Amino acid sequence: MARAKKASCVDTFSRLQALYPDAHCELVHRNVFELLCATVLSAQTTDVAVNRITPALFERFPNALAMGNADRAEVEKLISTIGMFRQKTKNLIALSRLLIERHGGHVPASMEELIELPGVGRKTANVVLGVAFAKPEGVVVDTHVQRIAQRLGWTREAAPEKIERDLCSLFPRGDWDPLSHVLIFHGRRTCFARKPNCAECGVSDACPSAFQAETVGRKPSRARTKAGKSVTRKPGHASP
Repeated sequence: MARAKKASCVDTFSRLQALYPDAHCELVHRNVFELLCATVLSAQTTDVAVNRITPALFERFPNALAMGNADRAEVEKLISTIGMFRQKTKNLIALSRLLIERHGGHVPASMEELIELPGVGRKTANVVLGVAFAKPEGVVVDTHVQRIAQRLGWTREAAPEKIERDLCSLFPRGDWDPLSHVLIFHGRRTCFARKPNCAECGVSDACPSAFQAETVGRKPSRARTKAGKSVTRKPGHASP
């Protein structure tokens, strides 16, 4: 049964890859340092918003030495249009200084060294390892990957680390990096959080959530009672 499920998942993924042959990391970057910084900036922010600010940021601070010696107020001004820009400024400067002190200004190519950098967690590290070095140590699980993996029946978990574990067990290591890019492309173009376009989906016949997917893989919404208290309700459910 487990072998049959793996084969089915791999087949569905192959079909998705055929639909999105150009799937790639959509954070614009020219080198691994820019990729690292852009990924740190993308936390709880869209790639589109990050791509708007990074050209000016990287023109002014093109490498770890320049960023590490940057004036905080100047960096904050350059990235002020995205969320948590003050904390992200602090992280960019601190991680750049650490790159200079420990790695000669270069971005390391190991999970252990990457997650020691300020603002870099496992997800960010796997983006860098997969995109820049072609050796991810897991699957990047963002909101799109989480939602679509749940809708396709590839996981029943809700926590990203548990979803990552399930995906790594289903797919060979060689698929780990493209898997996240393909699912992100699918999530941005077809399998939307709200009103997923199941009618135009190329794998709807293999999706157990097809045509009822809006209630699957989304964070519970918040509603307020007449007393003014905040309560949680599942997508598709009426408010109290």
